[in-house]
Amino acid sequence: MKKTKQEAEVTKQAILQSALDLFYEKGYSKTTFELISARIGLTKGAVYWYFKNKPVLVAALINDYVLKKTAYLKKKVPVLKHFSDVERYFSAAADFIIKDENAQKLAFFLALQMEWSQSIITKVTEEIKQSTETSFAYVSGALQMMQKKGEIRDDLSPDLLTSVIFNLWTGHLEAYFSKRCATDLKTMVRKSFDLLFNGLIKKG
Repeated sequence: MKKTKQEAEVTKQAILQSALDLFYEKGYSKTTFELISARIGLTKGAVYWYFKNKPVLVAALINDYVLKKTAYLKKKVPVLKHFSDVERYFSAAADFIIKDENAQKLAFFLALQMEWSQSIITKVTEEIKQSTETSFAYVSGALQMMQKKGEIRDDLSPDLLTSVIFNLWTGHLEAYFSKRCATDLKTMVRKSFDLLFNGLIKKG
């Protein structure tokens, strides 16, 4: 019997949850479609019907995470106008990961357990391009606006600064989950962003 859209979505979310739990517990290479399907009482073919391979499955988990995180951040920091807003934005992102168990699992997996290869990077990047570009554009747009207002040095590229900020954020997550963080995640984000932004401010 053909599933309704609602039933299909429930099955899809069950597969994603099973995959996330297994990626978190076993890592990328040891997680198979057989294990994912067995955990939730499906056939391997049913999992393949929703996700054609593991890179697509990883990308789906990332897109789902970005969607939920974006909704959370829009409530916490609806507008980015100043450096303090950008700092609060990433502090809220840290808060989201700390409070949400699935966000923690995915962040831990991506930071410490994902076995990246050039092929996997290419496949995953293609699948998450839209969601990640939206987050990037949001922060970059705020920095562009601040530069136009004379708050950021003219010799700095907003897009380059945004890349630095997101890479700094990724590094913090890796340090946090590998127990190399000298303090709690939110404090480390706040302190490091203070140091970074102090170097960006246009001096009068």
